Amino acid sequence: MKMMHMAHCVTLVQLSISCDQLIDKDIGSKSDPLCVLLQDVGGGNWAELGRTERIRNCSSPEFSKSLQLEYHFETVQKLRFGIYDIDNKTPELGDDDFLGGAECSLGQIVSSQLLTLPLMLKSGKPAGQGTITVSAQELKDSRIVTMEVEARNLDKKVIKNNLNPTWKRFSVPLQHFCGGDPNTPIQVRCSDYDSDGSHDLIGTFHTSLTQLQAVPAEFECIHPEKQQKKKSYKNSGTIRVKICQVETEYSFLDYVMGGCQINFTVGIDFTGSNGDPSSPDSLHYLSPTGVNEYLTALWSVGSVIQDYDSDKLFPAFGFGAQVPPNWQVSHEFALNFNPNSPYCAGIQGIVDAYRQALPQVRLYGPTNFAPIINHVARFAAQATQQKTASQYFVLLLLTDGAVTDVEATHEAVVHASHLPMSVIIVGVGGADFEAMEQLDADGGPLHSRSGKTAARDIVQFVPFRRFQNAPRETLAQTVLAEVPVQLVSYYKAQGWTPVKPLPTPAKDPAQVSQA
Repeated sequence: MKMMHMAHCVTLVQLSISCDQLIDKDIGSKSDPLCVLLQDVGGGNWAELGRTERIRNCSSPEFSKSLQLEYHFETVQKLRFGIYDIDNKTPELGDDDFLGGAECSLGQIVSSQLLTLPLMLKSGKPAGQGTITVSAQELKDSRIVTMEVEARNLDKKVIKNNLNPTWKRFSVPLQHFCGGDPNTPIQVRCSDYDSDGSHDLIGTFHTSLTQLQAVPAEFECIHPEKQQKKKSYKNSGTIRVKICQVETEYSFLDYVMGGCQINFTVGIDFTGSNGDPSSPDSLHYLSPTGVNEYLTALWSVGSVIQDYDSDKLFPAFGFGAQVPPNWQVSHEFALNFNPNSPYCAGIQGIVDAYRQALPQVRLYGPTNFAPIINHVARFAAQATQQKTASQYFVLLLLTDGAVTDVEATHEAVVHASHLPMSVIIVGVGGADFEAMEQLDADGGPLHSRSGKTAARDIVQFVPFRRFQNAPRETLAQTVLAEVPVQLVSYYKAQGWTPVKPLPTPAKDPAQVSQA
């Protein structure tokens, strides 16, 4: 019996919108507002995603029509809300009065629960006292069916030549399982699995979720052809359902909207192999426009993550340099040279600290990752003492070459895999990054020298130059795509639910129409 993994579904969110103290454009009455939602599609272009209804004579409308859009954690989804006073029946907005607009990212909305912004007529010109408030809700049915099943006296040999197998516990989304209806008929097929795909049918039976939940539930496996041929045929074995539970499976958005903060830390490689920063050949050389591969990678990843950290204060460290005043080699020095407060204000703050630190340190070596990974792990371990899904940590390491302290780094990553943290490594320059690929344990779990195994894969490595000619956001999409899965897998393993109770899930209109 083989379970196929479902393709990852797109996450839909529903935005609820209200306004307060809109300016009045109608003479003798209040405005008739409507809200238009646009998304930045690049190149200075905006695409309309939807409109609310028009509310007559109202300066503080609460729109009942919510607006839907797809949510992608790994990209900055810039949104623009425009409020218009509608006094005619044409769909074009050019002939309607503009009451104000606001811009933000979808990440800001989902991480704020309720986001209130001032309405602006144009940049720097407020629309009176007008404000817009937006809240988000995920459109989903988060219930899953978890089952444990065994069989007795099967006709053919299955599961390592065992006629009485017990299958591993498995979970299926309730919508896929029975469309959300516990009485929908379900056909169960039991087959002898062959790696070439030519599975031999052992038998089938019909049931429903309601019957499966009456555990222990037993069903006879019937092979239709054998049943027809033999009068004495009883069955081809029995299937026994030991566990069948409907549970709630929380999503990444459940945790973020439940109040989980994502703490972002940066580590930058200042080893000698980068080359003299004053030389144009150096990876640390700042071009006339003030950028290099390190800063481009930092902006790409940081601009996404910053929306999920409410205080926007990010610890930033350098490693592999000799630092003043005693010129000792340091593998975790604060970029702002303030070890008691290594925090930088926003991504721009990290960029400024990096530019100021560059001429003040001597590039040296070796390339040791373990100290910074362990540094963040100490904070992550502290956060686990609360036993709540309130803090998750993402470490971005920007490096030009192979790691020197391989064993210590393996040990640090294995230790960190038991904590609420993820490590993203971006390889800058053209060095051989084979040792990095090993850390990104896509081929199987990472092991430390002491024999410990990583609890989960928490490292994502990419070479920057693979994305050199791609749009800037492509790098972030690739390195951040796994973070939501890593965060959810950690909290699920701990059995921690979102901190704040979630509102009743919004119904997907498709489900409502089928009901």
